[in-house]
Amino acid sequence: MPRPSRYKRVLLKLSGEALLGGREFGIDPAMLSYLAEEVRQAHGHGVQIAIVIGGGNIFRGASAQGMDRVSADQMGMLATIINALALQDALERAGVITRVLTAIEVRDLAEPFIRRRALRHLEKDRVVIFAGGTGNPYFTTDSAAALRAMEIHADVLLKATKVDGVYDGDPKVDPNAKRFDRISYQEILEKELRVMDATAISLCKDNQLPIVVFNLKQPGNVRRVVQGETIGTTVQ
Repeated sequence: MPRPSRYKRVLLKLSGEALLGGREFGIDPAMLSYLAEEVRQAHGHGVQIAIVIGGGNIFRGASAQGMDRVSADQMGMLATIINALALQDALERAGVITRVLTAIEVRDLAEPFIRRRALRHLEKDRVVIFAGGTGNPYFTTDSAAALRAMEIHADVLLKATKVDGVYDGDPKVDPNAKRFDRISYQEILEKELRVMDATAISLCKDNQLPIVVFNLKQPGNVRRVVQGETIGTTVQ
């Protein structure tokens, strides 16, 4: 019998860079398969899973120099749709039923985001992948993750990263950087720690949505988080 999940419903935030693997651009098929297996394991423990994925492995709107910001952000949102479709394919090859819902309508490829439809898919035990960010420029996929988590009444926002939690400095540069087991939203904002952007943190703070920051590269960590094991950093 699978060990039951601590949470009923979670939102998992994946960066586009998570799909890079060892590449400098695009999607690494091996990394895609790894992510699909991580989600499959967690989903098998009875938790409803929604995912917001970024597009930085293909195009990052905020970093596009010389372009109109609105056009650049729209291109970045399109990149998230490409990633969502790739993740959907990997998940379904792993035996997980999924639906992609996008804030930018591309009806031949994905369903338009409708909140009640998303909730219905989750209730039917489908993994829901949210693409297209918020559908608006000037908002990151971190903000989209916080927004969608609240819209679907997620119990927690899981922020998957390359490090094992929130530090008071860059652990790759400073070997004495301290990792927090728990930290408040206010401390994140005051210390300007690079966990999620300030808009996303403020949304979570205002709506009391906990965030767990953990290392995605450690196999089994998605399952461990949803089962309630103490890993990474909890932001409350």
